Amino acid sequence: MYTIHSNVNILTSLLVKYGITKAVVCPGSRNSPIVHNLDLCSGIECFPVTDERSAGFFALGMILDSNEPVVVCVTSGSALLNVAPAVAEAYYQNQPLIVVSADRPTQWIDMSDGQTIRQNGALEPHVRISVNVPEPHDREEHWHCNRLINEALNAAIVHDGGPVHINVPISDPLFDYSVDRLPDERRIILHDSVTNPETIYDLAQEFCEAKRPMLVIGQLPTSVVGDFIEPIEQIGRIAPVLREKLADDNICPSVPFDEVLAGLTNPDDYRPDFILYMGGTLVSKRLKKFLRDCHPSRSVVVDGRGAHRDTFMHLTDVVEGHPTDMIEALAEEAEGKEPTAFAQRWQEALDEARDKSQSFLPHYSQMLAVKRFHEMMREGDVDGELFYGNSTAVRLGNIYSGQYIYVNRGVNGIEGTLSTAVGYAVSCKDSEDVFCVIGDLSFFYDQNALWNQNLDSNLSILLLNNGGGGIFNQLSGLEASGSRDRLVAAAHSTSAKGICEENDIVYLSANNAQELDEGLRAMFESDEGPVLLEVFTDAEEDARVMKEYWNLFARATDKK
Repeated sequence: MYTIHSNVNILTSLLVKYGITKAVVCPGSRNSPIVHNLDLCSGIECFPVTDERSAGFFALGMILDSNEPVVVCVTSGSALLNVAPAVAEAYYQNQPLIVVSADRPTQWIDMSDGQTIRQNGALEPHVRISVNVPEPHDREEHWHCNRLINEALNAAIVHDGGPVHINVPISDPLFDYSVDRLPDERRIILHDSVTNPETIYDLAQEFCEAKRPMLVIGQLPTSVVGDFIEPIEQIGRIAPVLREKLADDNICPSVPFDEVLAGLTNPDDYRPDFILYMGGTLVSKRLKKFLRDCHPSRSVVVDGRGAHRDTFMHLTDVVEGHPTDMIEALAEEAEGKEPTAFAQRWQEALDEARDKSQSFLPHYSQMLAVKRFHEMMREGDVDGELFYGNSTAVRLGNIYSGQYIYVNRGVNGIEGTLSTAVGYAVSCKDSEDVFCVIGDLSFFYDQNALWNQNLDSNLSILLLNNGGGGIFNQLSGLEASGSRDRLVAAAHSTSAKGICEENDIVYLSANNAQELDEGLRAMFESDEGPVLLEVFTDAEEDARVMKEYWNLFARATDKK
């Protein structure tokens, strides 16, 4: 039997009609009618997560695995505000996170009633749409409720996807379940716009005819980049294709353009006259600065929403379309053309940088930990999906990963990395292993991700602990501040051992190179789980090793 609240039943019926199969549910009494209904739907699997901030990222991880919308359902009050970081991340990654919040009746807002805040619109402007669906009392109000929910669910899936907020005021009684069936609700189908193919092919032709064209690919989901392997090889003959492991699902070394840029003494020889940019954010500050200093005659962005993302400050054209369409057009146009001198110049520089990168042997540090992690994965033929934390972790991942890496680069915050990895791992627990490489501040900030009854043995965590925000040791000039270590970098002496013991996580640790290899081997071979390997390093030594690595490329270029 379903709840007596008709707005909840309309919502439930439409979630089923839109094919929603997963819902992350948080505890509470006000949202209990919604949770009760979702649990009754045979096609929807519910995953309980207590911490709402973690729950939002947990749902995001599930979306990344399935490429389908996922609901996160919270109760009234501040519970809703706790999902805001995950909503912002989903907004800038174009991920269909459906936030459903239970609310108090409108008349009790601002009346000093418990768990009552202004929820309607609370997640704006980082949702595609925010709707408030009070309980209908007549046919017209029922129609209005249906239309609002349809609008929200359609907004979640069109134009590359994005988060939406459905706020559901629910009056007392909360626990009356006497409705025997859900209503047969009208679903409104929205057909997405289709870009004019002539526009795409005209741009592809102009790109291929440019003297120095460059294709830049930002973060993209694996469902998109998996189709790029052969077309990228074709395009790469006439133009450098610069992308990080956030947009590269090919099992191969990364494209070391950061290393090339670090040592350029003649940058004008490498500047493009036509920039074509697609995908989301880029980790590399060097590349963004390099391209902002260029003066191309044409700078085009391909964006599913038609957003005017002028990342490189030279935007001339916005193409509302899907990256796959443009890649296919570029590959067709590039077929049969002779390799360009500009593309060959870049390729030679990339090849040289890759050789030097792979030959660099770091001392015991976070850099060595990530290098050995990937080397031992390849040596042991270990298969699994990779999640990386922000700051130092993702930069090391871009250097050493031979496969696609997931990372919350929509906002680039430290919160939610572990929860996202946990959500993904739970979603694919019967088919894939998941490895999360994460720094200490990100880990401890998100430790409630492990307070989760859904965990399984397919999750492994490589925790890089150097006693604070290690990236702050690499920022030139900040060393002059006496506040750097204690206040800016949040220096600490915390270990994850106790957290692992509390949550039944297998705990391993390493303090030197030998223990690192032993720990990695034990992590890869463990039949138990989840498992965490905590690698303790010195922040100053981590910074020194990183500086030594980047100086290698500057010295190499100076010798030319």
